[in-house]
This record gives sequence, structure tokens and C-alpha cells, in this order.
Amino acid sequence: MTVDVLAEALDLTRRRRPFVLATVIGRRGPTSGRQGAKAIIDAGGILCGWLGGACAEPSVVRLARETLATGEPMVVMLGDLDPAGAGSVSGGAGSAGTVAGADTRRLALACDSDGALEVYLEPHLPVPQVVVVGRSPAVDALAEIACAVGWSALVIDDAGDPETHTRPELVRTKLDFDDLVVDAATAVVVATQGHYDDLALAAALRTCAGYVGLVASRRRAAAVLEHLADSGVAPDELARVNAPAGLDLGEVAHAEIAASVMADLVRRRAAGELAAPVGAAEGSAAVPAPARREAVDPVCAMTVFVDDARYHVVHDGADYWFCSAGCRRKFLAAPRGFLPA
Repeated sequence: MTVDVLAEALDLTRRRRPFVLATVIGRRGPTSGRQGAKAIIDAGGILCGWLGGACAEPSVVRLARETLATGEPMVVMLGDLDPAGAGSVSGGAGSAGTVAGADTRRLALACDSDGALEVYLEPHLPVPQVVVVGRSPAVDALAEIACAVGWSALVIDDAGDPETHTRPELVRTKLDFDDLVVDAATAVVVATQGHYDDLALAAALRTCAGYVGLVASRRRAAAVLEHLADSGVAPDELARVNAPAGLDLGEVAHAEIAASVMADLVRRRAAGELAAPVGAAEGSAAVPAPARREAVDPVCAMTVFVDDARYHVVHDGADYWFCSAGCRRKFLAAPRGFLPA
């Protein structure tokens, strides 16, 4: 993986942005794509890296965005890797659409080069995130459990000391969600033990977090919510607060409180909650993925990005875009052969 592609993947991961890692796992020359070549494709269809020529890229990008919607990997076969038994350069057992568990799509490739590519598309979606606010054994235990089950975790201890926590590297010492990436796959759990529950909840409710919870007794939770209502927080916003947070286990120890909260979050995740929509994490607001106008080349059926297309024809009052000069020439020579009857 090149430095640019690796840096892009790390940056998108840090910003909790979904992306697809595309890898060339098979090829037949002549083609500019190389075995093992990699690229990153984000939710907006922007590609960083190099896979192949102009014919291949738009279709790969379109299918990459499809994998982000499903969360499942895919193998894309562009052209014929082994015409008439000519042989191909490929990845052995992982070639020719045999990647375990991956859907396979086959597309014709009408490029003048007559090459072929096989590309593996691997979607990377943001993992669920827990942001715990406060300073107590329950706070640290919840962060530890979240990490243990593969979630991301952060702790906010306003004006606190990170070294007093079991995982100092997870601690932020300022109650400011604008400094974090909070999305629909984020759970904010307030557990300040009465120190600043109201301030923390008010701040959490200004984000698009998919879950907001308060660790407190029923009596204290009711008092905090009443105070927020008197402070002008709207009823529909207060309805977002899960209080008390976690499963009802009665009076239990700090670690068990953390386990009950995490169990409830896992249950919600399994039920389809706490899932960030594609392209929707940048700061604390949802950002829709930018749309790119697409057309289908009538000759080779490849996807073409209209705004980037160099080859265009107006025929009988209709616009047609092409992936290459070769497809445009074929269309102009016999347009009726490429149009629906």
C-alpha cells in the first residue's frame, strides 16, 4: 500500500468516515492496472490511488459505493481475464471471483487496450463508539469493556487528570463534543455522579449521537431531567435520554453497572440501532455524501462520470457519454446498433 493510500485510510478512519479499500487481485495485459495495486474510495466516490484506466474507474467507484450500503465485500471482474485460455496474471486461489464470502460482478470492458482487471472491494465502516463522561470506576470499566468488544471508546473528564484513569490515552479533559466526531453510531453515556450531569446531558443532546444515557438512580435521573426541562430543553430532546442507563440489575457494583450499560448498547446495536448512515460523520453533524452525475456508456455499458467525461455525443436530441474515444467512434459509426429498439 502506498504512503498516500495508507494516509488516506488512516485519516478517514480517524474522522469516522466510511471507505472502501480496492485491491487489484487479477489482471490480463495490456492494462495500466498492476497486481496488488490499491486505492481508497470514499462515500462520495472520490478515489485516492490507482487501479486502472478511465474505463474501469467509474464502474469500480459505483460498485464500491454499493458495498458501503450493504457492508459486504465484492469482487469486480472487468473484462475477460482468460479469453480462449490465454492465461492471466492473478492471485491464485483468491482470483477469478473465488474470494470467500464475496459477491462477484462481471462487467464487459470495451477499452481499446483489450486488457482485463479483477478488483476486490472491501468496505470499512466506522465501528460503534462509546463516549463516557465522568470520573469513577464505572466510567473506566465501561471504556474497557467497549474496547474489549471491538468498539471505539473515549472518556471525557472535564478539568480532570488523565493519569487518574486506567486508560489515560482515551481521556479528554474538556467537555466539548465539537472536538470529537460524534455520529449516529455513537453512544454518549453521562456518569458524573451528580457533579455536572445536567451540563453533560445538555451538551450531548446538541449532537447527533444515536444514544444518550445517564447513569443515575431513578430519583436523581428524574431530578436532572426536570432541571433540564426548567432550563428550556425541549421535551422531544429530553425523550432521547435513557435514564437510568443500562439494564435494570438493581443495586450492583461499578463494574456491573458498566457491564449492564454495555449489554444494553450491544442489544441496541444488534437490533439495528447505533448505525451511522454512509457519508454521515464529520464533526457532530450529518453530512450527506456528495452526488456525482453518472451515465452508462451505450457501447460497453460501463459507468461514466458525466462531469468528468471527455467524450460526448448528442444523437436525436439525447445526450450520450462514453468512457473512451473508441466507444464514441463505434457509436458514431452505427448508433442504432447500441440503442434500445
